[in-house]
Amino acid sequence: MTALTGAGVSTSAGIPDFRGPNGVWTKNPAAQRLTDIDSYVADPRVREQAWRNRAEHPAWHAEPSAAHRAFVDLDRSGRLRALLTQNIDELHQRAGLDPDKVLELHGTIFQVVCLDCGAVGPMAATLERVAAGESDPPCRSCGGILKSATVSFGQSLDPDVIRTAQRAALDCDLFLAAGTSLTVHPAAGLAELAVKAGAELIICNAEPTPYDELAAAVLRDPLDEVLPGLVGAPLVEPTRPLHTWGDPSTWS
Repeated sequence: MTALTGAGVSTSAGIPDFRGPNGVWTKNPAAQRLTDIDSYVADPRVREQAWRNRAEHPAWHAEPSAAHRAFVDLDRSGRLRALLTQNIDELHQRAGLDPDKVLELHGTIFQVVCLDCGAVGPMAATLERVAAGESDPPCRSCGGILKSATVSFGQSLDPDVIRTAQRAALDCDLFLAAGTSLTVHPAAGLAELAVKAGAELIICNAEPTPYDELAAAVLRDPLDEVLPGLVGAPLVEPTRPLHTWGDPSTWS
């Protein structure tokens, strides 16, 4: 199995999504500017607000949920090939999932990166500079603009990361999409890629997604209930042979 997780996996841990009823953008549409790379680079006031928001981000204190722990159990059962996540909170790793199995498509909030020289460092150390009075701390290596090591709107995903994610989607018998609206690309397209390669698709999300019609099953119940239930369900023999891209009969 290859899994793709989105913000819905972490909402019960106290980390709001962007577009949901209690989402960050739903409550404050102006907050979208903080995740837009052009606005961030052009406006020091946006960067100053972004640093304040990072210091207050709930990921610093959040604890993994039952949904996160379900993926740990799935891995320990030997059935998880890879977990691809759109989340930046590292809760999958903190739940005990092997970090080598986790691919962070949109980066992590726990590191900073310089937009000019590419230097990377710990977020906590940079936030200490903010607390000490630097409202928009520059890179100490080159003086450039720092931001969290996350993918903002207007930025491209790391090509190596997306290639690794595509391989994981192509090389699985079952692709599980959990807590993601499947509207943000290229991550959303991984579900269709897996189906075209011969995998079954299961979608666990509270709202409809553009890929529901491709899914063998769509589950709407809370993820903290659905995912442990799926992982703990008795194994059954497939009703048909499983074919993935490694089988020439599936090539076109």
